[in-house]
Amino acid sequence: MSLGPLMIDLKGVELDDEERAWLREPVVGGVILFTRNYENPTQISGLVTAIHEARSPPLLVAVDQEGGRVQRFREPFTALPPMRSLGHLYDEDAARALGAARAFGWLMAAELRAVNVDLSFAPVVDLDLGLAEVIGDRALHAEASVVGALAVEFAAGMHAAGMAAVAKHFPTHAGAVSDSHTDCATDSRNYNELWDDLDPYRRMIATGLPGVMVGHVSFPEVDPLPASLSSWWIRDELRARMGFGGAVFSDDVTMAGAAAGGTCSGRAVKALEAGCDMVLVCNAPAEIPAVIESLAGYVNPSSQIHLIRLRGRECETWDSLRSSAAWQEARQEVAHLTERPDLELEG
Repeated sequence: MSLGPLMIDLKGVELDDEERAWLREPVVGGVILFTRNYENPTQISGLVTAIHEARSPPLLVAVDQEGGRVQRFREPFTALPPMRSLGHLYDEDAARALGAARAFGWLMAAELRAVNVDLSFAPVVDLDLGLAEVIGDRALHAEASVVGALAVEFAAGMHAAGMAAVAKHFPTHAGAVSDSHTDCATDSRNYNELWDDLDPYRRMIATGLPGVMVGHVSFPEVDPLPASLSSWWIRDELRARMGFGGAVFSDDVTMAGAAAGGTCSGRAVKALEAGCDMVLVCNAPAEIPAVIESLAGYVNPSSQIHLIRLRGRECETWDSLRSSAAWQEARQEVAHLTERPDLELEG
């Protein structure tokens, strides 16, 4: 059985019978975890193992563990600062910030790999334009060159820990004031005006970026459809023009920004037709059976190649990781970011 194109979520801290049945469906290829699924490292490791054992080959298990406002697993996982802290450090000491970015990416990924999670959807590479409140301090910096440099190091740290990076939210959420979770988000800029926003992706693709998450922002001057449903953005721009050869995820298709796709099932189908390899359906368990039915029989051999490369590599156990010198050193480096005084965001 291959990895299907659908990533779903779970209701609680262990699998129930209905969820086990969903995971056995051929169209399901992954699970994304949230705070409601987490109690402690032992419990989450057991849940991830149960998910992996539900199918062969094992399903991908993912989480959003960016740091700051978006960190699903808390104590005793390291409390990670918002990613903007790296940008503030860069303005004072660029060399140290690049090292801290690598340590940040390694620490985040190493702790997740220690409980067998395959992926964290990170880093965020939206620029800090001061417009999108939903992004805010999740953005690394206002300047594209700085975002690109920090993101490349962050991804290198993740890779060293055995995890593939998934940059988001392609092509950008930075210029949309509305939150695509709750509203239709629009960016009125034309393609030329988006050049800087795309630069971090160009830099990361040049160093072998494994994954990209496409957002639900629409760019009417380019294509009226949200990027997640747009073959222009995914096939023409990301794949053909930018040369990206990794896995493409849609953001959660239950979000309001994807409403142009119609029903939840319709959105999933349209995202795959546009070029996504995997679509996320989150926080809507009642929709999952219909989405599974709508995708029955779907097979994309190239997607299989893209997705299988994202599986987490060999890792340390939770206890051995936390007793290692590498973990202690990375914790100290990241702690320096959390100890810094709050600075006013630019832009």
